[in-house]
Amino acid sequence: MNKKKLGFTTRQLHADGHNKPLHAHAMPIFQTSTFWFDSPDHGAALFAGEAEGHIYTRLGNPTTEALERVLASLEEAEEAVVFPSGLAAIQGSTLPFMKQGDHLISGDTLYGPSLSLFGDIFANYGIPTTFVNTADPDEIKKAIRPETKFCFLETPANPTNKITDIKVVSDLCHESGVKIIIDNTYATPYNQTPLTLGADMVIHSATKYLNGHGDVIGGCVIGKTEDTEVVRNYRTGTGPVSSPFDSFLYLRGLKTLSMRMERHNANGLAVAEFLEKHPDIDKVMYPGLPNDPGHETAKRQMKGFSGMVAFELKGGYEAAKELLNNTEIFILAVSLGTVDSLIQHPASMTHAKVPKELREMQGLTDNLVRLSVGCEDTDDLIEDLETAIQKAKAVVGV
Repeated sequence: MNKKKLGFTTRQLHADGHNKPLHAHAMPIFQTSTFWFDSPDHGAALFAGEAEGHIYTRLGNPTTEALERVLASLEEAEEAVVFPSGLAAIQGSTLPFMKQGDHLISGDTLYGPSLSLFGDIFANYGIPTTFVNTADPDEIKKAIRPETKFCFLETPANPTNKITDIKVVSDLCHESGVKIIIDNTYATPYNQTPLTLGADMVIHSATKYLNGHGDVIGGCVIGKTEDTEVVRNYRTGTGPVSSPFDSFLYLRGLKTLSMRMERHNANGLAVAEFLEKHPDIDKVMYPGLPNDPGHETAKRQMKGFSGMVAFELKGGYEAAKELLNNTEIFILAVSLGTVDSLIQHPASMTHAKVPKELREMQGLTDNLVRLSVGCEDTDDLIEDLETAIQKAKAVVGV
């Protein structure tokens, strides 16, 4: 079965294969640390790579391998490597290819811990990072050095939904021998497949939309075998493997990804349109809106715009805090991509450790609120926001 020629939903349901152990319909959880051998010769052959099979779950596990087959199929890639968190996946996609003195270019608008990983931890190992506005290809071009190995970026970017033209930036980077990695967490492979646009690798915080239910932490690196084998060897040698039970939960979540994303896309757009027309909202950041600066690029490279909406509320931080205090359906919590809706304040929460000057460069203001719009009834979500906005307005007096 050539899964790349099948539709997305068909692949998400069948790419894990039909020949599951013991004729199981759902892939079983192989909750075991080790696997027994038929004989000493069999064990020796496995360790020598002369036989197919399993040895030890750090080296490979059938449940996780089934998940990796689905992820690779959905991103139209050769292979995927699963990690126990999105941040571990980012490290696994970059560090094994780099050494002291190498250089990384990163988008200036990222998930807060990603900024810390590059700006602090990598810097301590002698790998500097230049943060640029990747929406402007000239900034990337100026930042490239002979020792530059990667350009890493998010599009849409967290939390402002800034859009980067993946094909333009990929072509630019490849001219200088620089590989490009796209964090596709916000978009998901249902809405965007960066590898088909020229990217070398894709990473996900699979905790978010890929799982969709807010009950497990994980990540993945997806790309060509020549790259993913380096990543896989790094994972084997350093140990950050996903548990079989977590892999099972991801497999289960992926079964409904396309259906969930259709709902997230529709609700996200409806909420963004409501906020854009609201007199108490200064600015809405959502690439599905025609007035958004990234809209035309997003239309070219995305089939939907996800459920992530950011907006600036009149009245500053105090108004934003009151808004967060008064939603009933939107749950006050970080993370994103769950079937239920979440709300948070990036400047004081997910991006609190980002230096103020960098936050300002990102456009991450103190009155910016981020929504992860879920799958609830659209009218209920809008009514919840309207009620909370009015309560915030009454307290702050805007």
